[in-house]
Amino acid sequence: MRRTDPAATSDDRPDRRPFRVALAGFLHESNSFAPSPADHAAFQQGGGYLPLSRGAEILARAPGVNLPVAGAIEHARAQGWDLLPLVWAGAVPSAPVTADCFAAITEEILRGLRAAGPLDGVFLDLHGAMVAEGAPDGEGALLARVRAVVGPDVPVVAALDLHGNISPLMVESADLMVGFRTYPHVDMAETGRRAAEWLDRLMAGARPARAFRQGDYLIPIAWQATDRQPARDLYAQVAAGDDKGACLSLFMGFPAADFADCRPSVLAYADTQAEADALADGLAQALRGAEDGFRGECLDPAEAVARAMRHPGGPVILVDTQDNPGAGGDSDTTGILRALVAADAQDAAIGLIWDPEAARAAHAAGQGATLALALGGRSGTPGDAPFEGRFTVEHLSDGACHATGPYYGGAHLTLGPAACLRIGGVRVAVASEKAQMADREMFRFLGITPEDQAILVVKSSNHFRADFAPIAAAILTCAAPGPMPVSPAALPFRHLSPGLRLEPGGAPFTPSAQG
Repeated sequence: MRRTDPAATSDDRPDRRPFRVALAGFLHESNSFAPSPADHAAFQQGGGYLPLSRGAEILARAPGVNLPVAGAIEHARAQGWDLLPLVWAGAVPSAPVTADCFAAITEEILRGLRAAGPLDGVFLDLHGAMVAEGAPDGEGALLARVRAVVGPDVPVVAALDLHGNISPLMVESADLMVGFRTYPHVDMAETGRRAAEWLDRLMAGARPARAFRQGDYLIPIAWQATDRQPARDLYAQVAAGDDKGACLSLFMGFPAADFADCRPSVLAYADTQAEADALADGLAQALRGAEDGFRGECLDPAEAVARAMRHPGGPVILVDTQDNPGAGGDSDTTGILRALVAADAQDAAIGLIWDPEAARAAHAAGQGATLALALGGRSGTPGDAPFEGRFTVEHLSDGACHATGPYYGGAHLTLGPAACLRIGGVRVAVASEKAQMADREMFRFLGITPEDQAILVVKSSNHFRADFAPIAAAILTCAAPGPMPVSPAALPFRHLSPGLRLEPGGAPFTPSAQG
């Protein structure tokens, strides 16, 4: 039940009491074709997010971190909200969330809302591309249940990832949703603040009109960077909506979620329906016009390594996009490592390779030891296998890494026992927990100085750019084996909307042909 008169403003409420707002978060980007599901342990660990947090833990851990929840808390404190933090859970992208984990975290959020008593608003930190076992539209299912608990009059606002796959159920269940505007996502906290500002307006009585449009082609994540065209101009158009007093978001979508609403989309909120429609139609038209621009060059590992070794300066960044743990990869494939060793590359480093067994073996052997290992390659990715060789243990760590670059934004990563292993001129950063290589500190904590390397291999797609682009002599995208193909058309979809083009300029989806 809502406490605030819908017609009231923050200045004319008789008791001038603070708004009473519940806050929760449940974030996962789900790759329907990835090898490892997200269970409760994945959310407990966090994988680059905060670890699973409840109540006061959220208020203690979130501030100063580049996450929407941090921006929302900052705004809430500045405005004097009576904030009720419930639960915040996030896990590294992977295969879909297990049914029992999805049910447990959802029910914890709902129990918290039921116990909270009368509320003026609800703030949710979500991703937008969660698929759960039995609930392919994860956020739609969650938002619908939140709405059923709080009723039709309590404003529900969500901050979402730029890669959200937005469904009609999500749009109907939330009063307003706000998306990131950058990829790499350096504006996550800022997005949380903007979403909280809009919640303030809604709690004071504003009721904007909305318009929702869905795109008709999938965008490969390798070419979605917002500091490059065509995304740069599209997001300039998004930001221009602010000057009109509107809330405009472009969601480029996460193109590996096998359900009907996997696709880009546009969402606009404005004072009138005509204004919302005009903004949404203009951005949707620009998205259609940008289709041919979402393409790029992708090299096989041997060619990429050869080009890097010929380059006169360094470091040259090789992007292992198909094994990006930020898109569901296990961060353990060995295709580019093989190419580096085969070419006798010198002053090269690759990370992070997820291999708890290798990390334990390195710690048992001790720094300076040389040992035979079958490294990585255990996720069952076609065309991949463990890399067998003799490695020297150069550096050991307990896995504590303070990631200070623009993407992680000060997050304290817990990567478990970790080691720098050297084979020939190649150093391999090995960890016991998965996290996307998007911060130079993720090399430095293992004794590798990234600026001194001739070649750096990052298991990422674009987030690495925020911290690595300033030192890069060149950036080459590679197609080594991995569960996130450069082109979504390579995935065996079964449940997309018929007619959706599977890549820019590509063939339309037909269930009988694709599945």
